[in-house]
Amino acid sequence: MKPVSIPDALADATRFAKDFDILEDGPAVTAQFIQLCQTMAVAGRRVPDANIVATMLAHGERPLLTANRGDFSRFAPRIEVVEP
Repeated sequence: MKPVSIPDALADATRFAKDFDILEDGPAVTAQFIQLCQTMAVAGRRVPDANIVATMLAHGERPLLTANRGDFSRFAPRIEVVEP
C-alpha cells in the first residue's frame, strides 16, 4: 500500500474534523479506561484500543467505524463495531 502524502493526509484530517465530532480526553475518559483495564485485563497492544473505547463510553457513543473489527470485538456489547 502506497503511503498517503502529507497534503492528502491534511485534507483528510480537515474533512474529518468538519464531518465528525472530536471527542475530548479528560477525567471521565480516564475513569472509563481504568475500569476497562481492570475488568477486561487490557494490556500491551490492546491499550490504545481500550483508550478509544473508553473515550467513546465517556461521551455516550456506541458506534465505531473501523476496518479492524477483530481489534474491537472484545468490547462488545459496550460498543457497536461498524465496518466500512
